[in-house]
Amino acid sequence: MVENQWLIAAVWMGLAFLASIISIRLAISVALVEIIVGMLGGNFLHQYMLGPGQLPEWITFLAGFGSVLLTFLAGAEIEPDTMKRYWREALSIGFVGFLFPFLGAMAFAYYGAHWSPNASKIAGIAMSTTSVAVVYAVMVETGLNRAPIGKLILAACFVCDLGTVLALGVLFASYNIWMLLLLIVATGVLLATPRVARWVFGRFGNSVSEPDVKFLFLLLFFLGGLAAQANSEAVLTAYLLGLVVASVLAEHKETVRHMRSTVFTMLTPFYFLKAGMYVSLHALWLSLGVITLLFLVKMVTKIVGIYPLTYLFKIFDRRLANYTTAMMSTGLTFGTISALYGLNHHYIDQQQYTVLVTVVIGSAIIPTMIAQRFFKPDVNIPTEIDKLPTPLPGTNRGVTSIPASRPIESD
Repeated sequence: MVENQWLIAAVWMGLAFLASIISIRLAISVALVEIIVGMLGGNFLHQYMLGPGQLPEWITFLAGFGSVLLTFLAGAEIEPDTMKRYWREALSIGFVGFLFPFLGAMAFAYYGAHWSPNASKIAGIAMSTTSVAVVYAVMVETGLNRAPIGKLILAACFVCDLGTVLALGVLFASYNIWMLLLLIVATGVLLATPRVARWVFGRFGNSVSEPDVKFLFLLLFFLGGLAAQANSEAVLTAYLLGLVVASVLAEHKETVRHMRSTVFTMLTPFYFLKAGMYVSLHALWLSLGVITLLFLVKMVTKIVGIYPLTYLFKIFDRRLANYTTAMMSTGLTFGTISALYGLNHHYIDQQQYTVLVTVVIGSAIIPTMIAQRFFKPDVNIPTEIDKLPTPLPGTNRGVTSIPASRPIESD
């Protein structure tokens, strides 16, 4: 049994390195591969990942901070102009994309699988999500995060996952003085942050020691600490913080790139490997029927809720409607966060956790493959240097947005 913390860290980073190579070769999300590799490592290399006993606290902390930073970056991708332009579409698709699977999965877990009320709530929350990791990664890798359809999907994803983290906070938070303090302080910090952040970035943004990044880390740690005291989740405050500083970070792309490097190189591998490590292959086999039914519940409720909505808005054609519905049906980041929260707080057992995470993994793979293979949009994607609001004469360059009255067309 490995007792040296450095050797334990070497095992974890070795698995993270393996996951990166596999994701590159297979062209799928590294977060997804890390969960699968963590699952295999947890079942076959358990003693080498844990060391002499329980999971080391430093791994738990790094994993938690990784999920917080990933959530923050996802929130920072939501452009205020996109929310203003497509607020009806984003709010409608995001809200329904949360509500339908939340109610459907919770009802199935309680009445069909006979889980406890709290376990059923965790199931509903875990199934209601749209994957930040998958959608964000796909949008960035394909360049769609710079196109109107990609921005709209990210905005709807934000609304959906905001519903998820709010549900997790409302249903399981402790309503005490700490919750009141969190609401008051967080509101004040979020209102003041854009102006203060703009001053910090403008005054110290080009320093080698990167005080601007440290300033953001300070806010994330502080708000996360208050959330933990209130028995809430740090990802909620991180998501909101990312949203309020999105306009500032849009002017400082280099800072975002530095933070991405930190997150995807060092922190999120620990989170996703840890999430996969708790999946029991034995429990997976025993619960295969429940897993299949719960997966169908999530897919059907997402499709029934989202697909008809796309026809109410004239900005979608059939291809974009199918693509949007498929991408909004994915699940990974907040699904595993919710399931891990339930396991750590003893609302669900390991077998129920295995069911939820397995469904989450399936929802990350299947809808993404369908969307990318059959419905990937063929749209104009502006480059980083294209800043003009309208095309240059005789070219497609400079296309950064489209009027709200025109459809988002796929060629």
